[in-house]
Amino acid sequence: MRTNIILDDKLIARAQKLTGIKTKREVVHEALRVLILLNEQAEIRALRGKLPWDGNLNDQRQSRVKVH
Repeated sequence: MRTNIILDDKLIARAQKLTGIKTKREVVHEALRVLILLNEQAEIRALRGKLPWDGNLNDQRQSRVKVH
């Protein structure tokens, strides 16, 4: 989708300096990817402690220990 937006030049320059991204377009795309990722992670974190789990954590930990 093509659109015209007014960007904060200082924010763009700072983002380019921090990331090494050369174009404004790619800075905006990366910003959108990160925004989506962070929000998806927040949704997953919100589920912490709310999902039922049936298992034995100690047994699972022991299964990862190599016995010589």
